[in-house]
Amino acid sequence: MKRFVTAMALVLSTAFWAQAAELGDDGLHKAPWMRDTFKDLSEDLEEASAEGKRLMILIEQRGCIYCKKMHEEVFVLPEIADYITETFFVVQINMFGDIEVTDFDGETLPEKDMVKKWGALFTPMILFMPQSADAAADASQVAVATMPGAFGRYTTFNMLNWVVEEGYDGDESFQRYHARKFAIQIN
Repeated sequence: MKRFVTAMALVLSTAFWAQAAELGDDGLHKAPWMRDTFKDLSEDLEEASAEGKRLMILIEQRGCIYCKKMHEEVFVLPEIADYITETFFVVQINMFGDIEVTDFDGETLPEKDMVKKWGALFTPMILFMPQSADAAADASQVAVATMPGAFGRYTTFNMLNWVVEEGYDGDESFQRYHARKFAIQIN
């Protein structure tokens, strides 16, 4: 009975948050943890570091069913939303947008051209940045990890943690890290 009540609470909580996902004028989902910046990635990285957070670039597009899934089923889970809020500085990029973005290498392009430069083909795509970036490289070269597509709660939460724990510098691949953490999470 206790499991049933817990499951129902989770379903009702998720249903409430799924309805709370909002679309902006650009047709992209908006979350309270997203930052409205000038999209100068060097400045965003400096600000993120000053706050003790990691820079996360979230590439999305209007009408993306996988972006919708992430915003309505995964990003809204309290454990994930709270972790993103506390740990990440999130800048949203519109795959087909016209707002100018200044890359780490100093090049300034509209969002849609910057996304092409980075070679992003799918949405959502998340680029996780290191604590500092090489000024001669672009965001796709600087990224310590990339998360292409929609994933479930455990994969997403574990990826966020792996990045914060700097697992990309260790001997344990994300897949092994996730398998180890997932075994604990489901029990």
